[in-house]
Amino acid sequence: MAGSRTYASDVAFTPAVKAIQARKGSRQAYARSEERGWNQDITPDLAAFIAAQTSIFFATANGEGQPYIQHRGGPAGFLHVLDHRTIGFADFSGNRQFISQGNLADNGKAFLFLIDYMMRQRIKIWGEARVIENDPELLTRLMPPDYKARPEQVILFTVSTWDANCPQHIPQRFDAADVAAILGERDKRIAVLEAEIAGLRAGTPG
Repeated sequence: MAGSRTYASDVAFTPAVKAIQARKGSRQAYARSEERGWNQDITPDLAAFIAAQTSIFFATANGEGQPYIQHRGGPAGFLHVLDHRTIGFADFSGNRQFISQGNLADNGKAFLFLIDYMMRQRIKIWGEARVIENDPELLTRLMPPDYKARPEQVILFTVSTWDANCPQHIPQRFDAADVAAILGERDKRIAVLEAEIAGLRAGTPG
């Protein structure tokens, strides 16, 4: 465990957080959950969830503690599980502000927030991240094939612990591609039924 943490969840449940939980009546329930232990390794279920993501939120903070959240997206599979504690992805060229990279130069702590609106699931992952420059072999390995983006560097995220949230208050939304596929199947079925109806009408005596 890093530092003086007793439980993996102490990365989130600091003494200040625990004091508020105690004051507001939730400390006993969370004390039981922390004794059961939060996951520290990437399980097969989490790996499958990670592989399905097309949109993530990546949080860092600078040396003064000022937080910053950056969106990262790509085709399913752009986020790679490299081993039981490591997630990696190709960092595509964007607006070239380099805020996340600058923050990581001062403060390696980072956070990944993954959400599936259709299934109403969310995963919170605490850890540390680093930027890998000038490693073309790794960049090629993590770059999604045939994706129209220019890879600039690699971000490797080392997992400290992770937790899954309940679906409460997550609005259910669907990706445009999923909706288009569903509507396409519906239209095919309608066409088949219309052909059957036309055939029945053609065979009906006048």
